[in-house]
Amino acid sequence: MFSANRREDALKEPADSDIHQVAVADGEIRTLTSRLGPDESPAVSPDGERIAYLGYDDRYQGYQVTKLYVMNRDGSSPAVVTGSLDRDAALPQWSAESDGLFFQYDDEGDTKVAFVPLDGEVEVRAAGLGGTSLGRPYAGGSFSVANDGSFAFTSGTTMRPADVSIGPAGGQVTALNEDLLAHREIGATKEIWLESSFDERPIQAWVVTPPGFDPSRKYPLILEIHGGPFTNYGSRFTAECQLFAAAGYVVLYVNPRGSTSYGEEFGNLIHHAYPSQDFDDLISAVDAVIAEGYVDENNLFVTGGSGGGVLTSWIVGHTDRFAAAVAAKPVINWYSFVLTADAYGFFYRYWFPGFPWDHPEHYLERSPLHHVGNVTTPTMLLTGEEDYRTPMSESEQFFQALQLRGIDSALVRIPGASHSIAARPSHLIAKVAHILRWFEDHRRE
Repeated sequence: MFSANRREDALKEPADSDIHQVAVADGEIRTLTSRLGPDESPAVSPDGERIAYLGYDDRYQGYQVTKLYVMNRDGSSPAVVTGSLDRDAALPQWSAESDGLFFQYDDEGDTKVAFVPLDGEVEVRAAGLGGTSLGRPYAGGSFSVANDGSFAFTSGTTMRPADVSIGPAGGQVTALNEDLLAHREIGATKEIWLESSFDERPIQAWVVTPPGFDPSRKYPLILEIHGGPFTNYGSRFTAECQLFAAAGYVVLYVNPRGSTSYGEEFGNLIHHAYPSQDFDDLISAVDAVIAEGYVDENNLFVTGGSGGGVLTSWIVGHTDRFAAAVAAKPVINWYSFVLTADAYGFFYRYWFPGFPWDHPEHYLERSPLHHVGNVTTPTMLLTGEEDYRTPMSESEQFFQALQLRGIDSALVRIPGASHSIAARPSHLIAKVAHILRWFEDHRRE
C-alpha cells in the first residue's frame, strides 16, 4: 500500500495523490482513490478489512484542513471520521481491535494525541507533544501505540527538548538533556493572547525572557517570525530563542493569521493576500509586550526564516520602528520565485490567482521588493547557497536593491546549506552568531 501522484500531468496537479495497492504475486497496481486532492499515509487495519488515510477535497486554497478517512479494503465507501474537528490530522494508527484510530493534531500551538472511534467523537489522550526540531518552536513529534492501547510519545516543554513519555498516564520515562541543561538557567517562556489592531481578532504569542530577568529593567526585544506561512509555533523548546535570550534579549514569537492549529478560516485569512494583515498581528504583539513595561522601545529587532523572512522584509518596507532586521531565506519577488522555486507547479495555483504574467500587479504588490524604496532599516539577508525553495537569487535581489539605495545591508551566504539552514548544528550556530552580531552592531543608545 502506498501513496503517489501517478498522473501524467503531475507537474500541473502536484497535490493530487492517490492510495494504490500492489499485488505481491504479480506486481499489479490498483488505484483505490480517485478524487481531486491528496490521499496519503495509508494504514491497513489489523483485521485487514479497512484502510485509514489522510487527505482533503482540493479547492486550490493556500490552506486546507487535512481530514482522517476510512474506506473498505477495496476502496469502497470512503468516509471522513474527523469531520467535526477543524484541525489537521496526522500519523493515523489503528487500535488493536480495529474499532478506531489514534492520530495527532495541532491545536492552538499544542500538539495532541487523540483517539476517534469509527462511529464516535474525537477524544484527546495526551497533550504537549514535543517537536523534534530544536532550532525554533515548530510543531512535530510522534507517537507509537501498543496492543493494549497505551502509547509512547515525544513529550516536551519550553524548558527541555523532547523526551519520551508513556500515555495515557505513564509519565515521562527519559531525561535526555539533563546532563547539559540541569545546571544552566533557561529563559522562561510565557504564553500571551492579544487583539490584532486590524480587526480585534485574538492572536496567540509567547515571550521568552532572559535568564535572571528583572521586570524593572528595560531589555531589547527580538521579534522572531515563523515560516510556512501555514505552520505554527507553540510551547516548545527552541535553541535559537534561548540563545537570543541568553544574550540579553526578550524574544517574542507569534502565530499570526495564516498560522495552522486555529482552523481553516484563520489559516485562509491570508489566501491570495500574503503578506497582508499578518503584519498587523505581529506589530500588535510587539505593542502588547511593550505595554508590559520592560522593553526598550528604542531597540526593537526583527528576524525570521522562509515565510518569516518574507514578513521581515515586508516589515522593514512598512515601518521604521526596528533598529535592525535579519531576513533569513526570504522570498523577495513573487514573480521570480514562482518561476525558480522547486515547487513551481504548486505556488502559482494555490498562493496566487494564476500565472504571474496574467496577474503582474498582484504579484508585484505582494512582493517586498516592490516596497524596497521605503526601507531605512539596516537589513541583513542570510540564505543557504543550495536553497531550492527560496533560491539565493531572491536574497540577492533585495540586497542589491538596498545597496543601490545606500541602505546599510549585508548578504550572508551559508555554504553547503539548503532551505533547512539549521540541519547541521554548525549552521545553526553560524546563523545565530550572524544575527546577534548584526543586532549588536546596530543597538541604539
